Amino acid sequence: MPSLFEAYVTNAGKYAEGQLVGETLKFPTSKEEVQALLKRIRVDGVRYEEYFITSFDGDVLGLYDHLYEYASLDELNHLACLLSELTPEDIATFEAVINKGDHTSSVAELINLAQNLDCYEFFPGVDDDETLGRIYADELEAINIPEDLKNYFDYEAYGRDVRLNEGGHFAPGGYVRATGGKFMEHYHGPEDIPPEHKVFAYPKLNIREQMAAYKEVSDKAAMGPAKPAPEQDHDNR
Repeated sequence: MPSLFEAYVTNAGKYAEGQLVGETLKFPTSKEEVQALLKRIRVDGVRYEEYFITSFDGDVLGLYDHLYEYASLDELNHLACLLSELTPEDIATFEAVINKGDHTSSVAELINLAQNLDCYEFFPGVDDDETLGRIYADELEAINIPEDLKNYFDYEAYGRDVRLNEGGHFAPGGYVRATGGKFMEHYHGPEDIPPEHKVFAYPKLNIREQMAAYKEVSDKAAMGPAKPAPEQDHDNR
């Protein structure tokens, strides 16, 4: 399954000690990939238990602007799996809606948006009021213009009125508007994530690794407080 976006997963405990220890995780992912990554960055449930995400990037235009540092890996993977099932036309609609700013305040909202794209209509390549006015007047025939007056009709003004009246938005790639359909809240929380989309799990340590981990924790406790964290150098893009 091709990657749609990626997150730089950082060991929160190491960061608090003054070290930036993390790796890039591509979504959709698997439980095995997550366990392997967490083991490499030493978030194993013994030495360290917490992670956060320092940055996001990806191929879904603008999505990374609406993902946050303490996002759940399970929710992120569920979102990625849903997006991977969409057609290119649906992805373009999704990108336009998030550019408009609808349903972007949390990963949960983005998950619900991915399942409610029929509540929006996207017109690719429409990027100004005049073009919008011509589509509504000439193609959709939303207004009856006598043939002998078409050369004098102000399509731009008409398109602007259409856009304002229906709350439409020019996004990169085209024009998007809500259809007025009922937006259904399919996702309410982690309990709604299918088991096959859940990926967070601490790595399994063998006996030798467990003993080494507990010894490291004990030694660290004896050393006293940690150094302050460094400046973050993987800014959100």
